[in-house]
Amino acid sequence: MATPIGNLEDASARARTTLAAVSLIAAEDTRHTSSLLANWGIDTPLLSVHEHNEEARIPGLLARLRAGEDLALVSDAGTPLLADPGYRLVRAASAAGLPVRPVPGACALTAALSVAGLPTDRFLFAGFLPARSGPRKAALAGLRTQAATLAFYETPHRVTAALADAAEVLGGDREAWVGRELTKRFETHYRGTLGEIAAHFAAGDAEERGEFVLLIAGSRETGAADAVDPDRLLRALLDELPASRAAKVAAKVLGMPRQDLFQRALRLTDDA
Repeated sequence: MATPIGNLEDASARARTTLAAVSLIAAEDTRHTSSLLANWGIDTPLLSVHEHNEEARIPGLLARLRAGEDLALVSDAGTPLLADPGYRLVRAASAAGLPVRPVPGACALTAALSVAGLPTDRFLFAGFLPARSGPRKAALAGLRTQAATLAFYETPHRVTAALADAAEVLGGDREAWVGRELTKRFETHYRGTLGEIAAHFAAGDAEERGEFVLLIAGSRETGAADAVDPDRLLRALLDELPASRAAKVAAKVLGMPRQDLFQRALRLTDDA
């Protein structure tokens, strides 16, 4: 279920009622969620479920669900599973025949798309770009021919470098939009060409604190998306990343199964 991405008034009545009614809340960070619940006077027990312990938590959580308890899954902000943990738990619960229902609400991605003024009939959400410039440029190169609007999340200490790499790889003339601290007190929007926005950040004229959403217009080339070679992309990523990480990035770029790409990466490593 979704939680606010900044403004607490964005939490629906259903969300607050559900959080108070369930037996347990599985939270990405219990400290963050406990502060959120305190604002609403809710004292439902919390259990941490994050990237590093999710697999280990699943058997116990499934046992509680089978016993008739209800569980709410939340991330630190926004909608779980969108660049947040929870996929493994949702998949395991569904596979076990247990009902899984959405409680929708705030989402930084859809909030950004609704105000950016870029085409939304097709968009490709690629989550967070790699932290280092080499793999980041390789990931962007794999997206260069995508006709859909490109969407990314970015952190404050990487946003300037990410914009510079995007302008270099994708072309500075593409229309772009950057949103900072959406729904919060100091919400800021930057609109223009990708090159203009990148230069604005590089010159220190933009605030780099907070969380960012980057939207970039898709390619105007036609029929070029099929030209992305999975092996070529994986080779570029393997120069900087282990096979598992390279496969994860390539899966986001290509929309292919991560496990298939991991096996490809292993074969390429063996060949090398």
